Amino acid sequence: MPKKLLVTGSSGLIGSEIVEYFCLEGWTVSGMDNNMRAAFFGPSGDTRWNQTRLMERHRNFDHIELDIRDRLRVIAEIVRLKPDAIVHAAAQPSHDLAASRPFDDFDINAGGTLNLLEAARRACPEAPFVLLSTNKVYGDAPNEIELVENDTRYDYADDAFENGIAEDFRIDRSKHSLFGASKVAADIMVQEYGRYFDMPTVCLRGGCLTGPNHSGVELHGFLSYLIRCNLERRTYKVYGYKGKQVRDNIHSNDVARFIKRFIESPRSSEVYNIGGGRGNSISILEAFTLIESISGTPMKWEYVDANRAGDHICYISDLTKARSHYPGWDISKDLFTIFTEIYEAWAGRTGKAQGA
Repeated sequence: MPKKLLVTGSSGLIGSEIVEYFCLEGWTVSGMDNNMRAAFFGPSGDTRWNQTRLMERHRNFDHIELDIRDRLRVIAEIVRLKPDAIVHAAAQPSHDLAASRPFDDFDINAGGTLNLLEAARRACPEAPFVLLSTNKVYGDAPNEIELVENDTRYDYADDAFENGIAEDFRIDRSKHSLFGASKVAADIMVQEYGRYFDMPTVCLRGGCLTGPNHSGVELHGFLSYLIRCNLERRTYKVYGYKGKQVRDNIHSNDVARFIKRFIESPRSSEVYNIGGGRGNSISILEAFTLIESISGTPMKWEYVDANRAGDHICYISDLTKARSHYPGWDISKDLFTIFTEIYEAWAGRTGKAQGA
């Protein structure tokens, strides 16, 4: 009997990667999605193309049109499905949008997570529950770390952070943005269901999660949007920090591989920072250079001398804990591979390519 997986946000970047990965592993996969990205970000954020792609490619995938704020339907569906594992990837993902739509942000990120947790507790408390959390739960506290400014990037001056930010870094007494705060609420609630009800839960505090199936827009999806701007010769806006702000990027397939390992050997109320680590870290200026080398197209960009509120100057995920708990897992896709895959995916979707 094939195992059953439930994925929320199944048409988004991580959700669709999870669907694909587990379908190919022989699982029966159900996906909850209602294309809220289109409502949030307009036509450029629409993910129906990804939903259609998954439905056409995988007979063992079933799409469920559902808003995770609908508590009664969420509970009814999970009681009906009784999945062997749940991956919760649905979210309102934008700092800027959260400020203009605070009720939607909190009701989706915090309330939706609670709906899913309680449904799981009632129907399948033994099923591993995976939350795609975010490094924004640390707020802007990482900016308090002493930094050194190099030619193209900032980096940590303190050797204690050579490997990046670890899971014991504080998550309070800092500015998060309303998005970050709603994700803190979800993160803590997932931990609490693990501790209080002894459920196998995990929070994956992602760095920049990326890949070719990302419908990146200016308000969310930094790397995907940057590469699309290069491909379409749009002007990319750099907000503050001289373009030297650093992010670590992890391919969505590497996230899926880690989730598979966790589901196979779950732990209770666990937390992992999951990103590209130092090896896949890059500044915006460095990202311009790398995509130019792949596309052959000069990057058009302009500088806005004001950083986004709560933005990180330098963020690198410390992967030590994830690697030690799951030694068979590690980063498999480097930055050049990630950039190339995203560029080729956008070129295929938009009909543009090098020299076009």
